[in-house]
Amino acid sequence: MFANIFTRKNAETYSEKIRRLREALDDADAVIIGAGAGLSTSAGFTYDGERFEKYFSDFERKYGFGDMYSGGFYPYDTLEEHWAYWSRNIWINRYMDAPKPVYEELFALVKDRDYFVLTTNVDHCFQKAGFDKKRLFYTQGDYGLFQCSEPCCQETWDNEETVRRMMEEQKDMRIPSELIPRCPHCGKPLTMNLRADDTFVQDKGWYKASERYLSFSEKHQGKKILYLELGVGYNTPGIIKYPFWQLTARDENAVYACVNAGQAACPQEIAKRSICIDGDIGEVLKKLK
Repeated sequence: MFANIFTRKNAETYSEKIRRLREALDDADAVIIGAGAGLSTSAGFTYDGERFEKYFSDFERKYGFGDMYSGGFYPYDTLEEHWAYWSRNIWINRYMDAPKPVYEELFALVKDRDYFVLTTNVDHCFQKAGFDKKRLFYTQGDYGLFQCSEPCCQETWDNEETVRRMMEEQKDMRIPSELIPRCPHCGKPLTMNLRADDTFVQDKGWYKASERYLSFSEKHQGKKILYLELGVGYNTPGIIKYPFWQLTARDENAVYACVNAGQAACPQEIAKRSICIDGDIGEVLKKLK
């Protein structure tokens, strides 16, 4: 649909782009937020560096990996070790608050507007910041949910209490064997409800959220929609980025905005109705206020 040409820079200054985004927000009948990992990174949920050292230096010494992402794919010898790592990962990235109030600042900008959020993030930051659960679609899962590893069913289970106990009772990077979570139906080990392959469980809540998103989009078709893309990269562009481009191209009343450090771009075909800001999302949100 789009030529293989992207716009990255134009004559507009950073301040002019901020002003145009502010005007687009004020003029929009609805705002559809597409959020990727860059938004949580801006909020301080980094997976390497100082934060990794603070919480996983013992795992780094024993297993040799240097970031939380790699730790999630490490082939641990036992489920006791696997869950010692994952319970710690889930706890700090799902149940602890983000170091910076970026999500709260975003909510302050849209709370009185007609909005919906489509996100690939799994850290629950939107709800913790006050966003309406019925206006959120977590496409890739939730750190706060377990599913059967088989899976034998299309169900998920809240994991906060189990993860808390794993955190409290783990020793030497192992949890007690009796805390290994198992499916109440088939007895096989549970795993995280994260989309990694074709075993990902899309439960009833997932489908209801998907239906609400489609309904919201259809309701506002032809109106002034601001597609506000925040921190979306090119790992899974088919979920947010490409659809936002296509929807903007299809509707002459729509505006596409992309805020991303180092990856703010759009196709030439929608450049006149696009605002691409190369910068930290948190800083941009502050200036929008």
